[in-house]
Amino acid sequence: MKTLREMASLTGLSYDYIRKLCLEGRIVHIKTGKKYLVNYDRFIDFLNTGE
Repeated sequence: MKTLREMASLTGLSYDYIRKLCLEGRIVHIKTGKKYLVNYDRFIDFLNTGE
């Protein structure tokens, strides 16, 4: 599991765009307090398939 900032750094996408995907429910994530955690492998699958 990676934070949104870590995901942004690894993928080259913006923090705000990844956060927007979380808020829209388009990517699976866990929210702990104010922090969002995203599974890296599932996120890459989402980027490749759009699902």
